[in-house]
Amino acid sequence: MAKRGGFPGGMGMGMPGNMNNLMKQAQKMQRQMEENQKALEEKEFTATAGGGAVEITISGKKEITKVKLSEEVVDPDDIEMLEDLIMAAVNDAYSKMEEESQAAMSKLTGGMGLPF
Repeated sequence: MAKRGGFPGGMGMGMPGNMNNLMKQAQKMQRQMEENQKALEEKEFTATAGGGAVEITISGKKEITKVKLSEEVVDPDDIEMLEDLIMAAVNDAYSKMEEESQAAMSKLTGGMGLPF
């Protein structure tokens, strides 16, 4: 009676099964991450500045795919304003893309209790 351990099936039996499950979960998560990344790369994110005078569209691959300027914002005497508006619109578009990326990752890792 005393020779029987407190672990049903012995210690050696429990670990491989748990490790196998962890590996399967990790592989599933890896596939989901790759699918999310691919879906994100196919999306476009558009932002405007100056009340719509500047519109920038970027892809999920972080490439600018479209720049649209209204005529009134193209002022040769005030190039700095146009530069600032373009910069603001680009940064806003990147922020939108980053928010969506973070939300997708949170859905994937949420509830898993990962320590990192």
